[in-house]
Amino acid sequence: MSMNRREFIKITGLSTLFGLAGKGAFELLRPGVLDAAEHGHGHGAPAPEEPAEAAIRWGMTIDVEKCSEPGVVERCIKACHSVHNVPDFGDTKNQVKWLWEDDYEHTFAGNENEFMADHVKALPFLCLCNHCDEPPCVRVCPTKATFRRPDGIVAMDYHRCIGCRFCMAACPYGSRSFNWFDPRDALNQKEYNMEFPTRMRGVVEKCNFCVERLAKGQMPACVEAAPQALAFGNLADPDSNVRQILRKRSSMRRKLELGSKPSVFYLV
Repeated sequence: MSMNRREFIKITGLSTLFGLAGKGAFELLRPGVLDAAEHGHGHGAPAPEEPAEAAIRWGMTIDVEKCSEPGVVERCIKACHSVHNVPDFGDTKNQVKWLWEDDYEHTFAGNENEFMADHVKALPFLCLCNHCDEPPCVRVCPTKATFRRPDGIVAMDYHRCIGCRFCMAACPYGSRSFNWFDPRDALNQKEYNMEFPTRMRGVVEKCNFCVERLAKGQMPACVEAAPQALAFGNLADPDSNVRQILRKRSSMRRKLELGSKPSVFYLV
């Protein structure tokens, strides 16, 4: 189920505005603020009501059955890692990953459904940052290099990262990687994306829900690579594609018992 392109560009524009302006952008949306500004009064006057809930809350659905189709998982990972210049050092010890494949037992460790169909348990599961509503990584970051945008995306400022790796310890999903070496030394120059900045040695990195693509009205790279398996949209909109999918399909989220409120839903 695809989103109307005009609507998608409209809300990605708002998402970019909120991501850049932060709380100040939401202040403009408070009832009475714009009216007061237009009529030349309201200096220092409080708005009559509290800010409304965010108009945008990005989320993703992953159809695990369709991810088992030949080549789907590989295409998603390659698209993500190519677009974002994710280095490949050739060994798991120093692996840097934004999107990766895991099995059912590790993906849902601790809250597996013992009555889940055996064939589902044997399927590949795509894993990534869950862009939580209550992200534990944000709370522990001492420099605010990790922060949650008003549209729900948990973003990173690599220049503020001091490499303490507190965020890695706090993330319950294993979604963060540390650059022990210079990532530029492990990039495939043939697939190098000049439009996305490379990171530095000694910083953490992870999936960013393709904020740079959203700002241009594009879907995340993984969704574009496998639209039959992945969907992306606005969870705050009851009529959005992801909300319609979630109404019709049963879904699971990882480690809900921790209260992090992840925004990635696995359709089973």
